[in-house]
Amino acid sequence: MNIVLLGSPGVGKGTYAKKLSEIYKIPQISTGDMFREAIKNKTKIGLKAKEYIDKGGLVPDNVTIGIVEERLKKDDCKNGFMLDGFPRTIAQADALSDIINIDKVLDFTASEEIIIDRLSGRRICKSCGTIYHIRNIIPKVKGVCDKCGGKVYQREDDKPESVKKRLDVYKKQTEPLIEYYTKKGILRSINADWPIEQVDNVIADARKALEE
Repeated sequence: MNIVLLGSPGVGKGTYAKKLSEIYKIPQISTGDMFREAIKNKTKIGLKAKEYIDKGGLVPDNVTIGIVEERLKKDDCKNGFMLDGFPRTIAQADALSDIINIDKVLDFTASEEIIIDRLSGRRICKSCGTIYHIRNIIPKVKGVCDKCGGKVYQREDDKPESVKKRLDVYKKQTEPLIEYYTKKGILRSINADWPIEQVDNVIADARKALEE
């Protein structure tokens, strides 16, 4: 099954993708992973992407689409895949449909209040990247990582005002895609308002949507 995952920052898409990937035994593929792999393997299109990244610029659509096409030809995608973070625009969605058929699009949704609460409560270890939350996942010693003893801090883009801006950008960017895939009849909305400890409820709804 070929699946596209949509979902705003803080909705928990990465967590759901990992679990669904394990259940269906298909790879979870993010744009970042694709870029890193193409650059590491020094493919022609990977080197082209590196030129833009090294200059701090945005990788143009034609290069991004080329990297996606390269990745989807790998053997581990023969039985399906989950694309996480691509497409982001209608042009990319059109190009993707020219490359391969998409069976389902899952749009994970949660209220703005819940997302702001999740992200603004998030704390990250500066040394090892372990994620904590001021209510749900609290380090044993305040401000100190349980795993490595590093400093636990709040990223600037996790502060409420920054989260609000990120959500506004996502909404503008993704709303056309939601309409695009709804018209194709393959989009399914999944309620992700559940607390983090009830991830299994979201996964159950996602599986139902994929298997209907």
